[in-house]
Amino acid sequence: MSAFDLARLEAIVAERARSGATGSWTAKLFAKGTEKAAQKLGEEAVEAVIAAVSHDRQGLISESADLLYHWLVVLALEGVSLDEVMRELESRTAQSGVAEKAARKE
Repeated sequence: MSAFDLARLEAIVAERARSGATGSWTAKLFAKGTEKAAQKLGEEAVEAVIAAVSHDRQGLISESADLLYHWLVVLALEGVSLDEVMRELESRTAQSGVAEKAARKE
């Protein structure tokens, strides 16, 4: 497995967002705000789904990378850390997914 992980990508996103560099896609997304970044996140999710149902392995890999990147941008814009999301996921492992989902409906 690669030594590169989501925590490193989260740090890169934060660094580039702060830079305000005109050549940085991340800085441009931050300047446009959550609405635009969330739109891009949705587009990438749809593209990942299309690649999956088309059995396009390389497309799924590529679109998944885009999806994770845009997801981290949206989290950063909203002040939510990857660590917070991981803690939430960890807390859900204490019970089955079926039980967890049923508990959310109450």
